[in-house]
Amino acid sequence: MDKEVRQAIDRVFDLQRDYRWTAKVSSAAHRRSMLERLRAGVLRHADRAVEALYADLGKPSGDTQAHAEIHNIVDHIDRALEELESWMVPIDLGPSPDYPGASVRLEYEARGVVLIFGPWNFPLQLALQPLVPAIAAGNTAIVKPNEMCPETSKVTAAIIREAFDEQEVAAIEGGVDVADALLEKPIDHVFFTGSPTVGKVVMAAAAKHLASVTLELGGKCPGIVDGTTDLVEVAELVAEGRQYNSGQICLAVDHLWIREDLRDDFLRSYWEAVDRKHYRDGAFDQSTISRMVDKRNADRVQAYIDDAVARGAVLPRGGRATDGSGSFEPAVLLDVPLDARVMREEIFGPVLPVLTYRDIAEVTGFLQQGQKPLAMYIFSEDKEFVDTVLRGTSSGGVTVNGWASHWGDSALPFGGVNHSGLGSYHGLFGFKELSHERAILVHSGEDGKSARSAWDRRLIVPPATSVEPPSADR
Repeated sequence: MDKEVRQAIDRVFDLQRDYRWTAKVSSAAHRRSMLERLRAGVLRHADRAVEALYADLGKPSGDTQAHAEIHNIVDHIDRALEELESWMVPIDLGPSPDYPGASVRLEYEARGVVLIFGPWNFPLQLALQPLVPAIAAGNTAIVKPNEMCPETSKVTAAIIREAFDEQEVAAIEGGVDVADALLEKPIDHVFFTGSPTVGKVVMAAAAKHLASVTLELGGKCPGIVDGTTDLVEVAELVAEGRQYNSGQICLAVDHLWIREDLRDDFLRSYWEAVDRKHYRDGAFDQSTISRMVDKRNADRVQAYIDDAVARGAVLPRGGRATDGSGSFEPAVLLDVPLDARVMREEIFGPVLPVLTYRDIAEVTGFLQQGQKPLAMYIFSEDKEFVDTVLRGTSSGGVTVNGWASHWGDSALPFGGVNHSGLGSYHGLFGFKELSHERAILVHSGEDGKSARSAWDRRLIVPPATSVEPPSADR
C-alpha cells in the first residue's frame, strides 16, 4: 500500500475518533445541514456521475438505471430531512414497573466512527445511501468506494470531500489492501454491502474489536407463481428485475418456480418482454443493458450455464457474452438439476432458471434446504397459498405480486437474515441501525431511596435450600 494512503487512514481515523464525541451531541439543525450539503453535492455531480456509471458499468446515460442511483440517494436524504427531529426524540417509557418513583426512557446515541464499504453493482447509491442514516444518527463516517468502478469511485470521493471536513466524513479510495488496513482500525461500526463470502471476512475483522456490523449481502431470491395472477404482468416484472443492471442486483428473481402447466405460457410472455426492450429486428441490442462489471464475472456466469447444460439443462436461446462490449445476452435455463451450480450460487447475471412444480411443498422443501435469501417474490391472489409459502420459508423481505417493492417502501426495514445479511436500514430503521439504543432509569425523591435499597436486596442470593447440586452421573 502507498505510504501516503496509510498515513491518510491513520490521520482520518484519529481525527474522527476524537470528533465522534462532538458529533454525538450535535443538534438536529447541524445534522440537517450536513445532509443538505450531501444532497447539494450529489446533484452538483449528477451529470458526472451518470458518465462515470456508463464508463464503469455501461449504464446508458439516457436510461433510468443510471439516474435512479442519484434519485434514490436524494430520496433517502429528503426523508431524513423531513423526519430527523422526530427520530431523535427520546422515548419516554413512563414510570418504572419495578422501581417505585423511577422513570425510564430510551435515547438513541451515535455508535461512533462508522466505516462504510460501497459495492460495485450500484457504486454511487450504495456508498452514499448508508451515509444518510450514519449522519442522521450523529456518527462520523469513513466511506470506501469500490475500486472495481474507478470512475464512480472518483465521483463519490469528490462529493464527500467537497461537502465535509475529514473529521466529519472522509472518503478513502483504494483496493483490497486499503480495505484491510481500514478494518485493522478499532472502528465502532462497519456497514458492508456485498457478497456473503466477503461479508464473513468483514465480520471476522470487526469481531477483533467487537465492532457492531450491518451486512447487506444477497442470496438466491426465488420467485413463485401459482397461476392466479396475470402471467403477462408477472413475466414483465420478472424480466425487468432479471435484466436490471444486467442481473447484477441482489434483489433480482434469481430463479423462478411455476406450476408445471403454466411454464410455456409464461416463457412466451417472458421472451416477448425481453425482446421488446433488448432486441432490435431480432438482434440483441447491447446498448440497452448494462455491462458485466468485468471478464471474470462474465466468465463466472458463463460457467454456470455450461455446468447446467452439461448436467442436462436446456438452454433455448441466449446465454453468451458478447464480444468486446462486456454485455451478456439474456438467457433462460429449463429442466435444471437442483444440484447444478446455477441453483446453488447466486447468479448475479441476466440468466433465469425456470423450474416447475405440482405441489407447493416441492418448492418450500427445496428452499428449506438452502440459505435464507435476501428477498422472496410470491405471485398469487390466493391468500392461503401466500400464507403457506410464508410459513414454510424465511427471507429478509417479501414482495407479493410485484418486484422489489418492499425495498422501495421506506416504512419497512430493508435487510437480510443469516446468510443474506445482518441488520437492516432505510428510513427510521436506518437511524436505529446506526444508533445505540441506550436505556436510562432515573431515581427521584423519597420513593427513589427505597427503590435503590431494593436493588441491594436483589443482590442477596437466598440459600438454595430447595435446589440440589447436580450429581456427577447426570
